[in-house]
Amino acid sequence: MKKLFGDRAFYRTTLGIVIPVIIQNGISNFIGLLDNIMVGRVGTEQMSGVSIANTLIFIFNLCIFGAVSGAGIFSAQFYGSGDNDGVRNTTLFKVISTTILTAICIGIFIAFGEPLIAFYLKDDVAGSATATLAYGKEYLMIMLVGLLPFALTQAYASTLRETGETVLPMTAGIISMFVNLTLNYVLIFGKLGAPVMGVAGAAIATVISRFVELGIVAIVAHARRKAHPFLVGLYTRAKLPLRLVSDIIKKGMPLMVNEVLWSCGIAMLTQCYSTRGLSVVAALNITNTVANFFNVVFFSMGNAIAIIVGQQLGANKFDEAKGSAVKLTTLGVISSAVTAVAMSLLAPYFPLIYNTSEQVRDLATSLLLCCALMMPIRSFAHCCYFTLRSGGKTLITFLFDSAFMWLIVVPIAFLLSRYTALTIIALYLICESLEFIKCIVGSIMVKTGIWINNLVDNQKEVVPVEQ
Repeated sequence: MKKLFGDRAFYRTTLGIVIPVIIQNGISNFIGLLDNIMVGRVGTEQMSGVSIANTLIFIFNLCIFGAVSGAGIFSAQFYGSGDNDGVRNTTLFKVISTTILTAICIGIFIAFGEPLIAFYLKDDVAGSATATLAYGKEYLMIMLVGLLPFALTQAYASTLRETGETVLPMTAGIISMFVNLTLNYVLIFGKLGAPVMGVAGAAIATVISRFVELGIVAIVAHARRKAHPFLVGLYTRAKLPLRLVSDIIKKGMPLMVNEVLWSCGIAMLTQCYSTRGLSVVAALNITNTVANFFNVVFFSMGNAIAIIVGQQLGANKFDEAKGSAVKLTTLGVISSAVTAVAMSLLAPYFPLIYNTSEQVRDLATSLLLCCALMMPIRSFAHCCYFTLRSGGKTLITFLFDSAFMWLIVVPIAFLLSRYTALTIIALYLICESLEFIKCIVGSIMVKTGIWINNLVDNQKEVVPVEQ
């Protein structure tokens, strides 16, 4: 039992990292839920169009997360070893790489946005697909303006979290979310003298909030020079030594490719589900929005593993890192089980808020119950993934995550959606249940200890410790 549970000091440290992340992500997803409800009050077609556009933006978001996470493995270990120059250099790498990725993604969305949205549409109601396509494209084109501030915010916020600063990103996120919510109300429905803008208003509100968040994070972080010495001279003193860049690319590229392929896999999975009709697209939109609000608990535990275990590996505290991974996984599974019970009890009530059909509401309720059932399983697999990643085993995590998605989940979903008459509930539950395989494989790999590795020792000659 002692291997599974930590002492009071352990949980005090863990909660100091996890709670701000849970608060930020919880409020973010709650505001996202309210945002989704506001668009949903306008109509099902508007809600579905925004949902499909956000599926595409989700792929971009995970590209950015992959880019910052690859370098973040090094940031956490540099910080654990007391190397501020190393942290500064990896932060600069994040800024440059996310800017390049953003430019590429904007170009892709401009060139192929309309056919990508149309890929999810099956016109089972006259004119519904055409209207949904128009709303989705309108929303996507406006959202492109907010992609760069989002990317730069992640570059800064990820480094701050990896160095133990979780309050500033949380505060900036909360403020920007309330800005988003307020502007949504004003612009979507035309309040306080503003015109009724509907879907366009929702997009404009989000873009403005992204600039607000970046401004708070960047300005305050640079102003606190003593608290964040690794940001001093970020754009003048930081260097990108060839060895460091090479190591980040070697370790980070599989991680970024993994995030891209995994997000594309989720998008393909959604497309398979959408073959059951536009009502399923609307129901999935409700389900994903509500589920994301409850999933913040086990997502935050993944962040805790990346930070705590990564810092311990960088400090060569290997036994402590191994013990922390087990304890954090136990905490993640237990907390997600409690969250799943709350989600299942509330599942019938969330869909009632939306201005949509009874069929969509019933589908959403059933899908939410499926999500609640699988939440502890997904939590365990998620913790295994972050444990392996903390030691730089990014190729293994690539196989664990994306290869699993594209070799097992997507083919099964494709075949079942095209060649069987399974209901959407049966199809969804079968695909979600495949997560059991990841749990078995993940537990074996974590137990072997192949992830226990210090990545920054060989950087000492290139990046000297600041005195």
